[in-house]
Amino acid sequence: MNKTITSIACFMLLSFTGHAWAEENLTEDLPAEGNRAEMNHSIGENQEITTAQMIQSIDKNAPDWLLDVASRIKLHGYAHGGYTYQHVNETNTNTFDVKRTLFWAEAQITKRWSFLFMHDFNSVVQEYYTDFRVTNNKALTVRLGQFKNGCTFENPLSPTSMETIDVYSEGVTYLSGCGSDPLFGVQYGRDLGLSLRGELAKGKFAYDLELMNGQGICQIDANGNKRSSTKDMNNKKDFIARLEFRPCTGLNLVATGQIGWGHALVNRPIFCPEITLGEDYRRNRWSVGFDYKSKAFNVHGEYLEGKDGETISRGAYVTGAVPLFKNFDFIGSYDFFNFNVDQKMDMHKVVAGFQYWFFKKCRFQVQYVYKNAHTDYKSFFNHQANHAVMCQMQVRFN
Repeated sequence: MNKTITSIACFMLLSFTGHAWAEENLTEDLPAEGNRAEMNHSIGENQEITTAQMIQSIDKNAPDWLLDVASRIKLHGYAHGGYTYQHVNETNTNTFDVKRTLFWAEAQITKRWSFLFMHDFNSVVQEYYTDFRVTNNKALTVRLGQFKNGCTFENPLSPTSMETIDVYSEGVTYLSGCGSDPLFGVQYGRDLGLSLRGELAKGKFAYDLELMNGQGICQIDANGNKRSSTKDMNNKKDFIARLEFRPCTGLNLVATGQIGWGHALVNRPIFCPEITLGEDYRRNRWSVGFDYKSKAFNVHGEYLEGKDGETISRGAYVTGAVPLFKNFDFIGSYDFFNFNVDQKMDMHKVVAGFQYWFFKKCRFQVQYVYKNAHTDYKSFFNHQANHAVMCQMQVRFN
């Protein structure tokens, strides 16, 4: 009995720490937040040690049921914390911050059926969904629950795989519901719905067809406070399609589109003057992008366009990383987005900096960010240059 209790305690401890001892396959599918290898670094041995194996190394007489549970459950987590200095409107601000503290658990119920739960301790419950693989291969998997939508190339990707500290481009953040759109709210790029996804032709083609609520995972009350909710605020659903083509090693071409309806959470007189609080409005998006990885450099870019009611927004970006020497990279990004083409609400953003991978998927980043305009959540837009210096530490275990 005491050995069983010891084994259970080992399982609980090793579930949190075990995968940090061994290098994870960087091309392994990350069901929570997309699949994109971070950089071309290999720190330590590329070897996987399972939790069940570690329990056996401590207690050779561990019960079979415990080893079975341990082999089916994987725990993951990461945190982003750092320091930001900003110069906006001739005002200087600086602060230490913790942007994200995420933890998620995967349960492999059967060979075809799995479940995932993700929580951000700085925010709300981010994801909970179940996957069922219909075919013997990867041709068709059904996903049901709350998860990242497939609109735009970047949105489904984990912040731990992105080069810039402020993560996604201005266009992706605005159009996918990650934030900066007061009318739609801060939805973290996630929604509740159903997805049919898979890979064809030995992985050369991938698709994702989604039927979503369209409202996102958060709402705003009368006082402007965010609250977690998955209830749709109209009877219309959104359809999202994502197609990927991988013609050769390292190159991925992506096209996405979304047709749906939003429900205005606030008035947005500057961005979309014709849409008022509580109104259902057309909310359509589309994008084409690419991602290329090699030993010499990594680069990805995208063109995006959206239409809210009669207001059109569009933009493009390119972001990349070049290894300078072992585990040390230069990061660069140019980003353009026009929130309302009729109002000439264009924003240009340039990012330059460095990152150092000091352990597996753990890194330290320093970046300079320049914007020729700035916005706030109350629909304010100003063509005035602003600057920022950002530092961030990423710690992740798998």
